[in-house]
Amino acid sequence: MIQSIWGKLGGAGIGLALGGPIGALLGGVAGHVLIDREGAIFGRPPRDVIFTMGLVALAAKMAKADGVVVDREVKAFEQIIEVPTSEHDRVKRLFALAMQTSDGFEAYAHQIGDAFKDEPALLEDVLDGLFHIAKADGAVHEAEFAYLRDVATIFAFAPVDFERIAARHVKQADDPYLILKADRDMSDDEVKRHYRKLVAENHPDREIARGLPPEAVKIATERLAVINAAWERIAAERNLR
Repeated sequence: MIQSIWGKLGGAGIGLALGGPIGALLGGVAGHVLIDREGAIFGRPPRDVIFTMGLVALAAKMAKADGVVVDREVKAFEQIIEVPTSEHDRVKRLFALAMQTSDGFEAYAHQIGDAFKDEPALLEDVLDGLFHIAKADGAVHEAEFAYLRDVATIFAFAPVDFERIAARHVKQADDPYLILKADRDMSDDEVKRHYRKLVAENHPDREIARGLPPEAVKIATERLAVINAAWERIAAERNLR
């Protein structure tokens, strides 16, 4: 599967099919000059490439917004998306190129949001990945949090949904019900059914079914662990077994 992702990045065809700022980013790293146009003859671009390159681009812009660019962002990215040693330098070039492009993060966010507009779970995966990268230095800083909130807005997430996603990563609102998007007035049976539904929807195996690289399962694994921890707190509070 590694080759199915990184092997796609060397040709101009993928960039032409994508178009937009992500297509231009791919063209830059591949050494080609790409034409931004609709209806490219190369067919629909692979979703795993959109996801991976979109995460690179938004992570790089987030690093630039934070004002400090170090290797930790790249290392954190490689904790989510497995990168063969031979491709490490290319990933660093992708980060550097994305930081230098004249396109703002909004252009990348809009392209990703449009690509996955009918699949909000994939957009949530992108935000979870960005939070993971933001935490690489041990904390999500104010500028990074504001950046992530802006990206979520472009992705058409409601403020309450962003707070729910953020609660999985940041000790901002230490409320297990917020993490599970559950109401405190739910009955025991209702909250239990709701939790089981979340587990089914967020199981790591679903990442593969969504067309993402298997390495992205790490995002879902981390998310599911937080969901389970929130449920354990609620279960203890309600004396549920």
